[in-house]
Amino acid sequence: MDIKRTVLWVIFSFSLIMLWNGWGVYSGKPSMFAPPPPKVASASASASNTATAASAAGSASAAASATAVAGADANAAPVIKSETITITTDVIQAEIDTIGGELKKLELLKHKDGSDHTKNMVLFDHSAKRTYLAQTGLLGGAFPNHKSGFIAKPGVRTLEGGNQVQLVLEAEQSGVKLTKTYTFKKGEYLIDVRHDVTNTSAAAITPSLYLQLLHDGTKPESGGMFSGSGEFYAPAVYTDAEKFQKLDFEKIAKGTDGHAKASDNGWIAMLQHFFVSSFIPQDKTKREIFTKQVDTNLYAVGNVLPMGTVAPGATVTMNAHLYSGPQESAKLEAIAPGFELVKDYGVLTIIAKPLFWVMEQIHKMLGNWGWTIVVFTIAIKLALFPLSAAGYRSMAKMKVVTPKMQAVRERFKNDPQKMNQAMMELYKTEKINPLGGCFPILIQMPVFLALYWVLQASVEMRGAPWVGWITDLTSPDPWYILPVVYAISMFITTKLNPAPADPMQAKMMMFMPLAFSVMFFFFPSGLVLYWVVNNILSIAQQWVINNKLIPPEHKA
Repeated sequence: MDIKRTVLWVIFSFSLIMLWNGWGVYSGKPSMFAPPPPKVASASASASNTATAASAAGSASAAASATAVAGADANAAPVIKSETITITTDVIQAEIDTIGGELKKLELLKHKDGSDHTKNMVLFDHSAKRTYLAQTGLLGGAFPNHKSGFIAKPGVRTLEGGNQVQLVLEAEQSGVKLTKTYTFKKGEYLIDVRHDVTNTSAAAITPSLYLQLLHDGTKPESGGMFSGSGEFYAPAVYTDAEKFQKLDFEKIAKGTDGHAKASDNGWIAMLQHFFVSSFIPQDKTKREIFTKQVDTNLYAVGNVLPMGTVAPGATVTMNAHLYSGPQESAKLEAIAPGFELVKDYGVLTIIAKPLFWVMEQIHKMLGNWGWTIVVFTIAIKLALFPLSAAGYRSMAKMKVVTPKMQAVRERFKNDPQKMNQAMMELYKTEKINPLGGCFPILIQMPVFLALYWVLQASVEMRGAPWVGWITDLTSPDPWYILPVVYAISMFITTKLNPAPADPMQAKMMMFMPLAFSVMFFFFPSGLVLYWVVNNILSIAQQWVINNKLIPPEHKA
């Protein structure tokens, strides 16, 4: 009984810590389980200084080229007025500036903003609130870069019934012509980005292409009390040798971010909750990998890819992909090796990933994530039924021998060591497992926590409705109906269990439904749904076990 009480106290204490931490995050304080965000200036101050030439490369070998870009003669290329070209497909709306040919805004037409559901989700952005850009250009001389003026070739800007739309941009500087071609495809968040470099000068050149993502270091707004820990922005690097490396802006600022520096494969990315943007160069192409603080509260992660020697009159081509969209498992796995790792399930990945796979299979049949959670919970309950039955039998036996246990406690109340020895002997004589009633709960805790991370990481469930008032399973219940139903079901479950011999433990067991229901006010509604269904099934299960499986002699 002491062991069981200790387990319950640990679970209860952990819940209180989570509640306190969640309240702190919700109130704007740093999480107890994560390092505090770096103290940075506002994004608006740095927006006007976006993309200095130092951001074009982060390695020593590219420093000279970056300086050359910064000091490029303005007369080397014609002055071109900034123009924003808007490309619209069925899933995205992108804005590309003719200055630099940079992707300065990308709106996801099928995903709503987490704070304002009347607006679409915006990834790339260049505003007073956020600086998030995709930039490319050339190094190795005063060549076209992300500060040069480009001319947009005429063409359609929407799908117009087709399967793809292209935007072609051209810039020429110091005898070097750079042609950027963005190709947007129907139903896809993967954008093809092609760079054609033509040497129109009389001498050979050795340019390098840089691909970089720029982002401010301002922490995103919290999406809720217990979802706040999942809101983040972070650069990431992947290579076959070093695997997935998630970085942070504070270490980049200090120059202490350890990551792969060179490779001929992999990708760089900027992560955020549920979404990701990534440059994926063509495979088997040598590249340098850099991260850098380019200005106050402004950071870059990118690649520098040598294009070799380009003879006069010759043209070389470099292809890459730019993915900017949701972290949908099926899409991520098909894009590039290791790309599915951007979807972070936390420390319980080993459980959460197969759990989500099972839920995906159920969802394919049902088409509703809420009912998927219901069916998944039933499956878990059925799988644990033999263990639950054994636990309830043990609890029923314990209820019968409660008078003997109380007699042992009274006899050895001044000698805890002898009391424990006598209790263990009693358990052995009566063939009672003191942890029998705890096993089902202990086994379900990893599933519960893994499901929490699945709901935190799976954009597939973001904005997914169940029934009626539940319109987003990753957000708290707006009317608190599920937490109240949980409290009622938990109270009934507690009443059906044998009353603990310890009065303090009995009081705690009566208080726990209220404590958990208050905590569940702030949990994702999909997680609360899991526990509500679990408790309802437990009530039915206990009735079956009490009336069909427990012998009369074990009933009080």
